Amino acid sequence: MVKITINSQEYKVEPGLTIIQACEVVGVEIPRFCYHERLAIAGNCRMCLVEVEGGPPKPVASCAMPVAENMVIHTDTPKVKKAREGVLEFLLMNHPLDCPICDQGGECDLQDITMSYGKGVSRFADHKRAVPKKHFGPLIETAMNRCIHCTRCVRFLSDVAGTNELGGIGRGENVEISTYIRRHIDSELSGNIIDLCPVGALTSKPYSFTARPWELLHCETIDVLDAVGSAIRVDYRGPEVMRILPRLNEEINEEWISDKTRFSYDGLKLQRLDRPYVKKDGRLVSTDWNEALTVAARKIKNTKPNKIAAIAGDLVDCESMLLLKGLMQKLGSGNIDCRQDGTKFIQNNRGSYVFNTTIEGIENADLCLLINTNPRVEAPIINARMRKRYLQGSFSVASIGPDIEYLYHVEKLGDDPGVLSEIANGIHKFCEVLSSAKNPMLIIGQDALIRYDAESVIALAGQIAERFNMIRDDWNGFNVLHKAAARVGGLDIGFVPKKDGKNTFQILEKAKSGEIEVVYLLGADEIDTTRLENTFVIYQGHHGDKGAHVADVIFPGSTYTEKYATYVNTEGRVQRTNLATLPPGEAKEDWLIIKNLSQHLDLFLPYDSLSDVRKKLDTIGPQFRKADQVVKNKWVPISVDGVSLINTPFTLKEVNFYMTDSISRASKIMADCTKAFCASGA
Repeated sequence: MVKITINSQEYKVEPGLTIIQACEVVGVEIPRFCYHERLAIAGNCRMCLVEVEGGPPKPVASCAMPVAENMVIHTDTPKVKKAREGVLEFLLMNHPLDCPICDQGGECDLQDITMSYGKGVSRFADHKRAVPKKHFGPLIETAMNRCIHCTRCVRFLSDVAGTNELGGIGRGENVEISTYIRRHIDSELSGNIIDLCPVGALTSKPYSFTARPWELLHCETIDVLDAVGSAIRVDYRGPEVMRILPRLNEEINEEWISDKTRFSYDGLKLQRLDRPYVKKDGRLVSTDWNEALTVAARKIKNTKPNKIAAIAGDLVDCESMLLLKGLMQKLGSGNIDCRQDGTKFIQNNRGSYVFNTTIEGIENADLCLLINTNPRVEAPIINARMRKRYLQGSFSVASIGPDIEYLYHVEKLGDDPGVLSEIANGIHKFCEVLSSAKNPMLIIGQDALIRYDAESVIALAGQIAERFNMIRDDWNGFNVLHKAAARVGGLDIGFVPKKDGKNTFQILEKAKSGEIEVVYLLGADEIDTTRLENTFVIYQGHHGDKGAHVADVIFPGSTYTEKYATYVNTEGRVQRTNLATLPPGEAKEDWLIIKNLSQHLDLFLPYDSLSDVRKKLDTIGPQFRKADQVVKNKWVPISVDGVSLINTPFTLKEVNFYMTDSISRASKIMADCTKAFCASGA
């Protein structure tokens, strides 16, 4: 520990801290614009000036000066006060006086710091400079007249996002933050520079002029548009979600969220199902709940159990899957599946289908083997964590899969699945690197698990993990990267076919031939719905998406911002959403719809409240009893009989990052992103 004195008080702090970090630790406030604890130090705003006894005669930038033994620091002397007033006077010299119309008004660092540390008058009477408007794409609104050149946006896109798209051009008073050439910022994390901007130079284009921060109510919840489960804050006014912002969660998303998480909120109010529908004479007509439930129950009662099936979608919560599974069991049908894409997993072996290292644990790894995955698109937050670890040094990354561009150096081992066998048998050249790693890890992508030989891929990955020191009491480097928020929860609950039950592919095949007569789609939209034309479809969901188009009965459900619900992220961490706004019209919570259907079927499900359902979840496994924690999974060796690797190279499915589910497909903002980025090959 280092002994220092701050404003006549002695403290002991960790060595290696800068003065501004030490002051934060002991609770002394220092204003700043350019400094951010997650970005490289720039030291160019000079707002954090302090005096150091025995140091330079002028105030020093506390963000760039490390502490030293017996250092004496003053943060509130007249010299410091005058220096800060001068800095603000220079910053405001060219800053426009448009606070009343600025979207940053009310939550602007420049406003707050000027009120606390500013002089209140200016000696500059020159005309303010003007900067041409920049076009950064459909997500980010620019007013570069307000820019104070803190370079937070530049450093974020360079270091965290890894796209190096912004920089400073010009010299002196002609400096501008720009993309060099006129193009859109196409990082999947670009929206975070809006939060980082301490003034109103970068704001949200979709949110522009729609609300003021003091008009909004806030709800802390989680994101379910991918399997990461980022912590978010939903800001809403009345029944409408106005914006989505990140919440601090060091274990998952730190303080970043992806652009899809942040900007697809307008899809929550578009193309919504707000009342029940029943198909009559080939057309869907609106009806009341009693008739919709009666029609569905009558059809189910008149159908043999083995001709009934249920498929759960990617945004479905654990409570509704638990009730639907119970309902199907009481009906006597085992045709249930939560894997719309047909991925294969080793059932009853939780360690074989979760991200065991944990997202935060990536920072402790020194090697990563990617198996047919592109984290940049599948999980941008995890990709950012990997880039963070890469920039710290001593972190090797290799990939087995197609030749794609990553945001860090990756040794590409080819797309031949046989490479997995060679590594597992210890005869590949990469084995030497694996053997020398202290905390190696591997990540299997979902596209590797939709192959015919997926179980062999998992088994070989398990052998690699066991052979190269990835499985220890203090470390588990075997990871599966999921894309769907509902997937791990569905596997934990057991929403998969048991013996003699049919999986998603078999259900669709039998439905096409007429052998399956009733299919219950619980928010399932990522399937080939053309195969359901010859069957009776009950669709329960919140958007008029693919599943609703082929439905005979529609039950309107609620989105993740409209219910208290349980999800399990790719790490196996149980998380819960909170209700921000009420479902529109006559829509209901999903578990309650299934409960009501069971009553029309004269079947008893012992749940009268959400609390009853969660008590049942608690009996399934320790993960549900320990919300917001990662439960360590016992490693069970993976063995597979009867399937061997095929010679087909690994491939990645073409995917539009901005439209992966019913919410983002309904979003006009995401449609604008698709037009701006995907059409140009971004």
